Amino acid sequence: QVQLVESGGGLVQAGGSLRLSCAVNGISFSVNPMAWYRQAPGKERELVAHITSGGSPLYVDAVRGRFTISRDNAKNTVFLHMNSLKPEDTAVYYCNVPVSSDWRRGLIGSWGQGTQVTVSS
Repeated sequence: QVQLVESGGGLVQAGGSLRLSCAVNGISFSVNPMAWYRQAPGKERELVAHITSGGSPLYVDAVRGRFTISRDNAKNTVFLHMNSLKPEDTAVYYCNVPVSSDWRRGLIGSWGQGTQVTVSS
């Protein structure tokens, strides 16, 4: 069974930084792309960043230049380094394998519990 376990969230002031981690079990991690998503209160879950199996990153406009996605294939873990955080980054953050035809969707139906990021102004 596939497991996605996110961690590293917390409460931080605007301008601060956090590093999120997602441990993945039950798939061949190194051959799969990975993505981070977030869901703010009252909003739909949205794609934040994507990383190929080879480590090439892509970002949505809202986080480009502030967030960095990376992966450690030896540890089956994907990271999201978040700098210059803004109140609008407040959300629950999740990782998943992105659906190849639509990265906005996660391939693994059983999403993890997510990790809460709260940015105060």
